This record gives sequence, structure tokens and C-alpha cells, in this order.
Amino acid sequence: MRIVVLGAGVVGTTTAYYLAREGHEVQVIDRQPGAALETSFSNAGMVSPGHAYTWASPRAPKILWQSLFRDDTALRLKPRMDPKLWAWCLRFLRECSAERAAVNTANKVRLCLHSLAEFQAINADLDIRYHRQNRGALYIYRDRDHYERGVGAMRALTDNGVTLRGISAEEAVAIEPALASEAGALAGAIYCPTDESGDCHVFTQALARHCEGSLGVRFTWETEVTRIESDGDRVTAVQTSRGPVTADAYVLALGSFSPGVARGLGMTLPIYPVKGYALTVPIEGRNGAPTICGVDEKYLIAWSRLGDRLRVTATAEFSGFDRSHSDHDFAHMTRTIRALFPEGGAYDKASRWAGLRPMTPKGTPIIGQGSRRNLFLNTGHGHIGWTMSMGSASLLADVVAGRTPAIDMRGLTLADA
Repeated sequence: MRIVVLGAGVVGTTTAYYLAREGHEVQVIDRQPGAALETSFSNAGMVSPGHAYTWASPRAPKILWQSLFRDDTALRLKPRMDPKLWAWCLRFLRECSAERAAVNTANKVRLCLHSLAEFQAINADLDIRYHRQNRGALYIYRDRDHYERGVGAMRALTDNGVTLRGISAEEAVAIEPALASEAGALAGAIYCPTDESGDCHVFTQALARHCEGSLGVRFTWETEVTRIESDGDRVTAVQTSRGPVTADAYVLALGSFSPGVARGLGMTLPIYPVKGYALTVPIEGRNGAPTICGVDEKYLIAWSRLGDRLRVTATAEFSGFDRSHSDHDFAHMTRTIRALFPEGGAYDKASRWAGLRPMTPKGTPIIGQGSRRNLFLNTGHGHIGWTMSMGSASLLADVVAGRTPAIDMRGLTLADA
């Protein structure tokens, strides 16, 4: 078929790859001048089934409430006159029971593990260099009670196939010597030997070049998607800033902007933009930079080594489509990462970025058939879209082909959203 993919982030580009590999004629449309220049540009870099817990949990409402008065919480709510925000928050709160969190986490983990297998397959097939590190990840804890709760919560992941083990602070330092200066402040860590990391932006741009050069995918850059037109049960065209585009099938992969486009078709997608902040620190030859990725569980500050740079990310801020940032927004994460890795990089030369994660209340993406026969969805991947991207794209290709999907898709479809 002729298929148009709307969006050239990591999700849209991997979708184009799987569809073109099966012989479809694929065109990708994006408003940016290249691939992975929005949400996929500066994420944490972690491919992490070992951290696939859903955000909607019994602890989340308290954290959101505290965020109104503190600036060091992982989730941060900025109240605003936005009906879409409050509608999303109500749905989020309904998912915060222990029972719903367990179901949503299981669905999320299933997709993450499938995606990890697809990452391993593409690295075996293609020579894509993106600063990949596949020696695992460390999730560190600063107090004993929090560590014991973390070890107790591991079953939500280990019962669904993730390999995790609790380790002492000394064992954590043995795995990552760069933590030595903070060893006395750590109560322990959880180690996931199968987690990976890499530069999502570099990967996506390289995959786009492969799609264009080897698979015949056509990328249309600097083109805004304005609306999708339909007649009866079929999409007939996509209207863009350069005119209409027609095809046999269409894939909506516009992340946080998907609901606005879908609304014209009468679809309500429960996706809201959640802002995250990122620092990219040049290492400049310092020997105290970490070599594997990890997360400080107290503040949910993540780090990844991307070649000669250290990527640091933090915060999930509910503030609409605002992508502005100030020095204050990075102050706490900078203090924390400096304390963890005093010789980790040239922190005074760090570049700063803020981007929008397309979150669903359940924490799982929406994949598969849309509201029209020839419309497909691959959107709403939230804070670990990089982790879920390859698996989501392969499942979308299964759905388009009419095959039984490679994994159980419960909790991942429009009907489940």
C-alpha cells in the first residue's frame, strides 16, 4: 500500500522502517527540518524495561499535591485554566489504585520487553551507531525505607519477565565506580543487567537515512499537518501546509499533537503533554563520568553516558504546551548530578532543553486501528517512548498487515485508552 506516516520522531521513524521493510510505499511528513527534533531530541537515553512502572500509582496524588509547594518533586503540577488538563488529571487519578497500577505496569512491561528484543534484532541487522551501552542500569536509593519499598515493588516487573536484583551500595560502586564519592549516602540500589542506553536523536536520524536510502521512504520536511479528512469510514486525505496528501492508509504518530489532529475526526485521545527537562554535559576528558545509565530514585533524575557527553533528565511538569525554561528549572537537577558525579563533566558548559512527553493516564501508548478503517495510531508513549518505540512500530506493522500481533495487545489499543 501507499502509507503516510504523520510524524518523524523515533515512533514515526521506526514505524516507517517496519512498514517499508514489508514492501509498502511510505511517506513521512513532519513540520521540522529533520528527524527527532522534538520529544525525541534530548530524552534520557535509557532503554529501560527495568523502570517501566506506570506513573499512576497510589503515591502519585500526594506527590502532585506536594509539587504545589516544593520544587524537588518528580511530578510537578502547574494549575492552569485548561479543561483538557483537568479532564486528563481526573482520568489519571482513576488509574492510581494499586490494582490499576499493577495492570497498567504489566501491560507496559510486556511492550517494553518486546521492544528490547526488537532493538537487539535491529542492532544485529544494521550498523547503526548511536553510543549504545548494553551493560545494564542502576536505580539508586538514598534511604533504607525507600530502598526496601523499591525491592518490594520489583515483583511488579520481575513477575512479568524483567531481570532485577537488589544490591548493596558497595556492589553498586563496584558496577559503577563513578558513584564512589556518594557511596556513603546510598542505602542500596536495584540493578537491571538487561537495560540499555543510547542517543535516541542519533539513532532516529541514522534510521531515517537508512529508510530513505535503502527502503525508498520519502520524507517531507517543514510541512505542518493541519487536519485529516474522511468520507464515511475511510480517511481520504491529509491537509498540510503544502496542500493535500493522499494514500491508501495513514498512521498518526504526532505525539503530544495527536489529539488536536484526531479531534477533527471525532476521536478523543487521552494524551496530554508533560514537560521534561534535560541537560547535556560535555565530559571533556574527565574520568569521573559514569559509564552506565541509571536513576536517582529519590528525585527521579536519570543519567546516560552518550559518548563524550553526559545526558541528565528530570521532572514531569504538567504545564500545557509551554516549552520555556529558566535557570531555576535546572538548579536542583544540576546540584544532584554534581553531587553524584563531581568529576562527571563540565557542568558549567551544559546545554539545556525542555520537551513535551505525550502521556496517557495509564502510561501505555495507543497502538493499532483508529476510528477509520485506513487510519492507524502509534502515539502517546510518554516518558519512555524511546524504550517502547521499536516494539510499538513492529506491532503497528502487524496490525496493518492483518497479522496476529507478536504480543498480547491488551491495554495498548484505542478501545483500552
